[in-house]
Amino acid sequence: MRKIPSSPKVTAMAWGSVTVEGTSRPFKDVKLYPGGAREWDWSETGTRHVPGIQPADIQELIDSGARVIILSVGMEGALQVMPETIAHLENNDLTHHILRTDEAVKHYNQLADSVPVGALIHSTC
Repeated sequence: MRKIPSSPKVTAMAWGSVTVEGTSRPFKDVKLYPGGAREWDWSETGTRHVPGIQPADIQELIDSGARVIILSVGMEGALQVMPETIAHLENNDLTHHILRTDEAVKHYNQLADSVPVGALIHSTC
C-alpha cells in the first residue's frame, strides 16, 4: 500500500492571490492535493463560472489520493459546481465540502495534516 503524502498548506490568501507552502510564487487559482499544488487553469477543461466546476477539474485530486475534497466557489460565491461533479464525488465515496474561498482555505488547512485532502481554490469573485 503506497503512503499518501501530506497536502501543502495555504500560507496566505488575498483577492487574486493564493500562496502555498513549498511553491515559489502565488497562484490566482490553485489545485491542492496530497504531495503538491499547481495552477488551476480553467482553460484545460473549459471551466466557467456557470455551469461551474466539472468532474474533470477534480479528477487530478482524486488520482493524487485525496479522500476529502474542498471546492471553493469564490470569495463572493460566484463559481457554481455542476451536479455531475457532486455525483462523481459521491460515487467515489469522497467526503466533500463546498465553501466560499475564505472558509474553504481555513477548512482545508485544518485537514491538511491529518487526512489526504485536495482542494480547488478560486481566489476571486
